[in-house]
Amino acid sequence: MAGSTKDPLHLDEQVCYALAVASRSVIALYRPLLDPMGITHPQYLVMLALWESDGRSVGELAAALHLEPATLSPLLKRLEALGLLARRRRETDERIVEITLTDKGRDLRDDAVTIPSKIVERLGLPVERLTDLRDVLHEVIRAAV
Repeated sequence: MAGSTKDPLHLDEQVCYALAVASRSVIALYRPLLDPMGITHPQYLVMLALWESDGRSVGELAAALHLEPATLSPLLKRLEALGLLARRRRETDERIVEITLTDKGRDLRDDAVTIPSKIVERLGLPVERLTDLRDVLHEVIRAAV
């Protein structure tokens, strides 16, 4: 219709809808890459944070991942059971649980290093567009937090 405006409640007009579907779709691309490593996408994010900076407290790790410590704890327990990390109380302050990678956890990085390029390839979008999208999403995260 000439002169009509878009319905603000139309599903395709919702940022939350586009983010949810895009998120699920992109995360699904990771599954075949992570399955051989024996980890899930949320566990992969924990490992990325630890590969970036090993020896973080649970609180520091939760903040880096924008997760509540209670949400993070089951992920850490499973990764510890897989032998990828260790949880220890900090000697200087026993209230703080510190997370460190094991040798197996550090070695897993070698298997993971090709994942970003494989995801870019599977998406089939120019790296510049994906970089711009990532930057916009970081702006959205900052605005929403």
